[in-house]
This record gives sequence, C-alpha cells and structure tokens, in this order.
Amino acid sequence: MDATLAQARTHFFQGISHFEGGRLEQARAAFEASLALAPGRPSVLGNLGVTLFHLKQAAQAVPLLQQATAGDPDYLDAWTCLGFSLETLGRWPEAVKAFERALALAPGQAPLWFRKGQCLMRIGQMLPALQAFEQAVTADAGFADAWSARGGVLRDLQRLPEAAACFERALACGGDPELNRYYLASVGGTPQAAPPRRYVETLFDDYAADFQDHVLGDLRYQGYERLLRPLVEENRSYGRALDLGCGTGLCAPLLQQVAGVVDGVDLSAAMLAQARRLGIYRRLEHADVAAWLEAETESAGLVVAADVFIYVGALERVFRAVRGILAPQGTFAFTVELAAGEDDLRLLPSLRYAHSERYIRRLAQDCGFQVERLFRAPVRVDQGRPLEGLYCYLA
Repeated sequence: MDATLAQARTHFFQGISHFEGGRLEQARAAFEASLALAPGRPSVLGNLGVTLFHLKQAAQAVPLLQQATAGDPDYLDAWTCLGFSLETLGRWPEAVKAFERALALAPGQAPLWFRKGQCLMRIGQMLPALQAFEQAVTADAGFADAWSARGGVLRDLQRLPEAAACFERALACGGDPELNRYYLASVGGTPQAAPPRRYVETLFDDYAADFQDHVLGDLRYQGYERLLRPLVEENRSYGRALDLGCGTGLCAPLLQQVAGVVDGVDLSAAMLAQARRLGIYRRLEHADVAAWLEAETESAGLVVAADVFIYVGALERVFRAVRGILAPQGTFAFTVELAAGEDDLRLLPSLRYAHSERYIRRLAQDCGFQVERLFRAPVRVDQGRPLEGLYCYLA
C-alpha cells in the first residue's frame, strides 16, 4: 500500500471513530480528506453521504450515496440512507426505488418496509402502501407505528372494521395512545370531543408548502370566498377582524376590504410563516384557537373561522370565548361540515369533525348570539363530489 492510500485509510478510520462518537463535523472532515486522497471509493462516499444526512444536509448526501451505490450495488447502508435522504427531500418515487433496492438485500427489515409504505402513500399509491405496511408487521409483529399506518390506509379505503383492528393492535403494541385512540374514534371507537393538538399541528406544518395549490386546485376549495364575499358586497365595515385558524392567509385579502386591522391565530407555525409573507396581518399568533381566545382582551368587530372547526371538534369553549370579545354589532362568521343523521358532533373517518345545524343553533342561543343568516352550500370537493357545509353568521 503506498503512502497516499495509507493516509486515506487513516482518515477513513478516523471518520468512522468520529461518527460513532457523535462528532459529525469531524467525521465529515475526515471522510472528505480520505476521499480527496482516494477518489471514488464506495465505502468513503457512502460514509460521507450518511454523515451529511445526519447533519441534515440531505441534498448534499444524495449524489454521494448515488455514487456509492453505483460503485457497489450491494451496499445496503448506502441504499438505505439514500432512501431516507430522498424521502426527506420529498422525492418520493426515487425514495421508493432506493428502499426497494435495500429490501432486495435485506427483505426482513421492517423499518424499510414501513418507510417505503409512507413514501407510497405520499404519491397516492394506497394499495402498494398497504402491502408495504403488511410486510412491515409480518417482519415485526410488534411494530406499533406500522400497525397504525396500515390502519390509516384501511381507513382511507373505507375498510373501517379492519382499520379499527389495526389501531387496537397498535395500542396493544405500545403505540402512541393519544393519536391511536383518536384514529380509533374516527372509525367507530369511543367518541372524542377534540383532536390531539400534535395531530393538527403536525398535519398543517407538513402541509404548509403545498397547502394553497392543493386546496384551491385539487379540492377546489371555495368556502372562504363564499363565506366572506357577502360581507364585502354589503360594504360591511369593522374596526378589527380576527381570523381564527388563519392558515396561509387565504381570507386575508377579503378581510382587508372590510376591516381596518386584521389579526390571525393558528396552531401551525409553518402556516403562519406563509401568512406573514402577505404583509396584511397586524398580528399573527401561534396558539390553540380556544385557549388563545379565552386569554384575549382586545375586542373584534368580526371573528371568522373558515373551514377551521372541522379540526376543533366541540365548539362550546370557542363560542363562549368569541362572545366575550365580540364588539357590539359585531359578526361571528364561520363554516362547518354538516353531520349526517342525528349526531350533533361526529368525528368522521376523514379525521375531520362534522356538526349539525341543530347543534350550531343551540350553541348560538346558549351563548347569547342571534342567527343573522345561515345557509347550506358546498365548501370543497371530496373524492370527486361536492361536500356540503353550513355557512353561519351570528350577531
């Protein structure tokens, strides 16, 4: 072995030592030094790529891992980390292929089946995702997250009894009790009056970047426009408008036309970051809607909740808190998804809540509101069909 290769080898083993000790920047420097002396070595490329992934530099890791797997097609760790990196970057189809190559080398790896299933779900391939989750629980019958994910796919496929059995199995295997009980409630388990905060916050943090394109394009969401347009056309004027669950700020341009000041509150920090770019809101608060309203002291002439209460559940706290801050002659305008049958409040398999007209009218009366206007109309498209909602204006 010549001196150059010997030095490359020394740097490589130093990198391994640093990586195993959690000293990632030192590991990176050592692997880069090794690679400079011995270009193209799959082992060095792979370890540098894995290190960069752990340093949260997935984009830089991908080309190195691709070179490593090209040089050594049986390099399991590199294929695995390539899948993780591509998944992190949202390159779902490529991630699926990387996980498939890793699984061809190690078919009993339950976590890889699980991650493959998650990527397949992201690109709408529900049946292949279901098969991947089934492989995961076959390889590891105690894999709670895989049971929960399998239940989620079955729920989306409307195979509700099978979904319920999966959520029960996830709970038995030590899965997150708060989330899995909520999922179980959506397919016929014990009713829950509110969703877990973590579920809603994570859902919309993950959703923020693509939210407007998805809801306005794919779902043809029109609820916010249908709710607020009448107030604009009637030349309503309010000192302050409060946008509950403001999201990325879809309501803001319309609220700006009827209010001197617009403030917003939302549970998702990522959504608020998008809303802040509009430059319309005076204040944007990262908080639970009900808890924030209960602590708020400044009055508002208009309080709006467009397609928000489907992720709140029971509305007693919100109604009482809005009543406490609504200015004289003020308006409380909101939409809800209509509950079918006799239920006042129902958690649907979609993990959204539906409310009955009877429930809304009773709450309005109990909290001292007058029903100014109330009508039924579609709010968006759901699985190709218009989804009927209730448009409510309380005074």
